[in-house]
Amino acid sequence: MFDSFMTGLSLVLSFPGFLYLLAGIAVGLWLGIVPGLGGVTGMVVLLPLTFGMDPASGLAMLLGMFAVVSTSDTITSVMLGIPGTIASQATVIDGNAMAKRGLAQTAFGAAFASSAFGGVLGGFAMAASLPFALWIILAFGSPEFFLLSLLGLLMVGAVSGNAISKGLGAAVLGLMLSQIGYPVASSMPRYFFGERSLLDGLPLVPVILGLFGLPEMMDLAARRSAIAHISDERADDDGILNGVRAAIRNRWLVIRCSLLGVYIGMLPAIGSSVVDWLAYGHATQSCKTDPQFGKGDVRGVIAPEAANNAVLGGSLIPTLAFGIPGSGAMAVLLGAMTIHGFSPGRNMLSDNLDITFSMVWTIIIANIIGAAVLMIWGRQVARAAFVDGNFIVPAVIMFIFMGSWVWEPGMFTWITLLGVGLLGYVLKAAGWPRPPFILGFVLGPVLEDALSITWQSYTPMEVIARPTVIGLVAVVAVVFFFALRSTRRSLAAHSIEDTTETRASLILSNTLAVCLIVVFAAAIWMARDWKLLAKISPIGIAMAGLVIMGFVLLQDRTRLRLIAAARRAGDTEAGGTTAAFVAAHRRQIVTFLAVALMAGVTPFIGTYAAILGFAAVYTAVWGRFRWWVVALYTAGLGAVLYFLYDRVLHAPFEIPFFM
Repeated sequence: MFDSFMTGLSLVLSFPGFLYLLAGIAVGLWLGIVPGLGGVTGMVVLLPLTFGMDPASGLAMLLGMFAVVSTSDTITSVMLGIPGTIASQATVIDGNAMAKRGLAQTAFGAAFASSAFGGVLGGFAMAASLPFALWIILAFGSPEFFLLSLLGLLMVGAVSGNAISKGLGAAVLGLMLSQIGYPVASSMPRYFFGERSLLDGLPLVPVILGLFGLPEMMDLAARRSAIAHISDERADDDGILNGVRAAIRNRWLVIRCSLLGVYIGMLPAIGSSVVDWLAYGHATQSCKTDPQFGKGDVRGVIAPEAANNAVLGGSLIPTLAFGIPGSGAMAVLLGAMTIHGFSPGRNMLSDNLDITFSMVWTIIIANIIGAAVLMIWGRQVARAAFVDGNFIVPAVIMFIFMGSWVWEPGMFTWITLLGVGLLGYVLKAAGWPRPPFILGFVLGPVLEDALSITWQSYTPMEVIARPTVIGLVAVVAVVFFFALRSTRRSLAAHSIEDTTETRASLILSNTLAVCLIVVFAAAIWMARDWKLLAKISPIGIAMAGLVIMGFVLLQDRTRLRLIAAARRAGDTEAGGTTAAFVAAHRRQIVTFLAVALMAGVTPFIGTYAAILGFAAVYTAVWGRFRWWVVALYTAGLGAVLYFLYDRVLHAPFEIPFFM
């Protein structure tokens, strides 16, 4: 085996294979930065280029590209508060908070160092796990997947701060929206209201980009300032090496989260969707020294970044050993292997073991090179935190809308993006945390699929007799205990002075809770006559939502009474005024309406004219730039639209109605 291990290394380092690996790394670093593209898009684009290559070189280019996407996506998560890919959702919470404090370089250093270690450990753990990987994979069935999804949902408290009831409410809303369309165990579509586009459910990428991207760009446009809330001079303690030292100080957290990523990655269809949340929750519950999670704690960056880079090593095992791709990218890789004459199974662990180990070395080398390149350029990238936000908003809006369009072309995608974006903004204004929403939305289908299969395939005694179920139940109980303890501590320390809540935001929160009560009640009423497996999940979610909304209303009413008592005591400014709240959010609403107008006129004037027209008007009117700056800026965005989305990705643009 050692000979095959070293032969795999020589295959990766030989000419021209190493050059193809470097090319893949370069493409992957770039794809991770652009919101909405990610590794699957890169796999699809690069796959045809590998047809004439040596098999080891072709696989090295594909894996080298994919291995570093979850490293460079940190840039978007930290700088803009927008997950570059699904694997970097949890990084947004503390990474973006650090950037707003002027600590973007520290966040980058910690993230890139943790990512490199996670990727390297993931590769070595994959190699070491091959002998017993079969047992791990076969030991996990639908009952175990259900418990793992439940474990992921227990992380809601970790990403809700002090707003636990609102975090639970956001998670239940995400779960509810995940029920739209066909369920796995029934032919009866749910909540599609006659709209055929909803039969497959809401598309994931527009939901993520809308929930995080649009509200952050609305805020940045309203502030008319840089991303960082402080001046460059006050960020003297920021630095890439400071982040690396932070990762070294928290090395045991890095190791634990990396191993978590490897072994969760082995489980098909669940790895990247839940592992960063599990790692973030583990960090919040295990770190006892001055926790500042949600406010810019570097450990909130270290944990998910170590885990999501280690996932690839684990996800390769079921793909190579059983031909079971755990994600879309692994499905494309499986197709590439077939094209090059390899079949998954015992051959990959015997006759073609050198090719398998070349993939291990590809992951290790790509993570090291990718992290090193990003550390070298991290200081320059971090300077974007102090660039005029009026330069950033139009470009990011273009990437958000086109990233969604590439994922699923059609105006329905943009309608979803705008709808979820408005919802995300309302949640933020009302003091509801947004990460639990996306956690519920991502885990909803996994949870329901596992529950449906378990219901049909196992008796209760068969479920509770499984050793892995017993072990996972114990883990869930321990995690629940620590989550409950940390929640009680945060609530005990909570007072009205600890939050930015105002009387108007609490009223908005009350209104949102009442609206959701109506939504959940309607969901139960619509599902009453459905088949059992079609209705059990949405009815259960809706009933939980009704209970949670009651707690939200009770909590908000208590805080409103505290504000009223403070006003009666003579503090006339307690809780602010409705007029001040509206004034503070007027520019955000104007920005949203402008973006909605851009999307609305696209079917009539075409994609190019709509997006470039928005950029030109925004920079000229809102940014007040000189005409030649507006012209150069708009021309640059036009070049990106043409070369990237039109010529490379072949996105089907909307054509003006008069053509």
